[in-house]
Amino acid sequence: MERPTLVIAGATGFLGRWFIERYHHAYRIIALSRSAMQPEPGYDKAEWRQVELYSVTSTEEGIAGADLALYLVHSMSPSARLSQGNFEDTDLLLADNFARACRNQGLRQILFVGGILPEEESVDGLSRHLRSRREVELTLASTEVPVTTLRAGIIVGPGGSSFRMIDKLVRRLPMLICPAWCQSETHPIGLDDTLAIIDYCLDRPDTYDRAIDIGGSEVTTYMDMLSTVAELRGKRRVIRPVRFFTAGLSTLWVSKITNTSQDLVKPLVESLRHRMVARDNDVLRAFPERESFRESAGRALEAGDRLPPLPPRQPAPPAEKNTVRSVQRLPNPRRHTATYVARLYQRWLPVFFRALIGVKSRGENSTFQVVGVPLLKLTFIPSRSDDHRQLFYIVGGLLAGRKDKGWLEFRSVLDDRYIISAIHEFVPALPWYLYVLTQAPAHKWVMNRFGRYLSHADH
Repeated sequence: MERPTLVIAGATGFLGRWFIERYHHAYRIIALSRSAMQPEPGYDKAEWRQVELYSVTSTEEGIAGADLALYLVHSMSPSARLSQGNFEDTDLLLADNFARACRNQGLRQILFVGGILPEEESVDGLSRHLRSRREVELTLASTEVPVTTLRAGIIVGPGGSSFRMIDKLVRRLPMLICPAWCQSETHPIGLDDTLAIIDYCLDRPDTYDRAIDIGGSEVTTYMDMLSTVAELRGKRRVIRPVRFFTAGLSTLWVSKITNTSQDLVKPLVESLRHRMVARDNDVLRAFPERESFRESAGRALEAGDRLPPLPPRQPAPPAEKNTVRSVQRLPNPRRHTATYVARLYQRWLPVFFRALIGVKSRGENSTFQVVGVPLLKLTFIPSRSDDHRQLFYIVGGLLAGRKDKGWLEFRSVLDDRYIISAIHEFVPALPWYLYVLTQAPAHKWVMNRFGRYLSHADH
């Protein structure tokens, strides 16, 4: 029987690398990476492809030939020197790109690993991290490609960031003060169980279009996990709960002690206030011998922090030093199409600036100008556009440092409830620090004002 072809987005991360290591014999794996990889002769675990997930075209090329997709992307590090936008909006844009690419390439399933959602909370009451995971679920499922979501809490295994933070706290602090979030119930799951469940759900039609909670054999708390890891390491630690300790202080404390970026720690800490326990389901019942936290933590500690090695990265070609990416979410309560919003923006801009800035259109070309001086020249790309996405290449103007790089887009997401306005790979003509102090904040301010107009005005 021929192996199905599985494409993994986020293949260089914790879960992706372990899945390739354990299951490359069961699938023909296409591993996506932002960097070009150069596998050693005889390497047969995966075909590595360099992909820019911010581009639908690049993503389509990367997943070509795949039957199934495993989507493990979250909070990607910026690929431009200046990135404006938060991780939620970035994740939303990347998920929309991936869903479009999978639809266009005819994949038969996307499997996404998200986070357990607490039963008692509305979506609005969720932490930013969990709310973003839920939005990615919905966005991936916005096309006709079936989506299976596995909702997990902490995944315990060698190289996992959440478990690594717990271990570092235990190793580095003789006394651990535990804020209220350390006493919330949670449902960790071991790496081996997670990988086995992913394999079980791939290409299984009875898991299509479902969100499935996964957890280990027991429910515990973060405070108990700290105690367990201390015991496994043979460390005598004083672990005490405290009533008053803000999320901000917790983020700072964990970040400093574990040498982990606050950008990573903050959304995780914010999520820990929730009770995150997996609901019983048929998939969990198919794995009755799942590990306890003690068992999976013991395995992780024995293995150390080692992840399966990646192929060597090819030397990167000289990149444009000063590139800009800006991703902003705009409210769209009237559910306008991206086509309408793109045209509205060109009409609104001269009115907002009282004719100081004008927009001149001819065919597919638009020029933003001040008293006749062209600031930016755009070309509309109809072949890559539809009512949910409008794409414009940046082809010139005094503010553009290069005519063959950068694009602007408007797209409607989450059932048209929001518009994403984004500029990618833009190279400014202004000296860098002058650009950062002037044009960059001006663009962000203008888009915020347009978002306010889009939200409240009658059009």
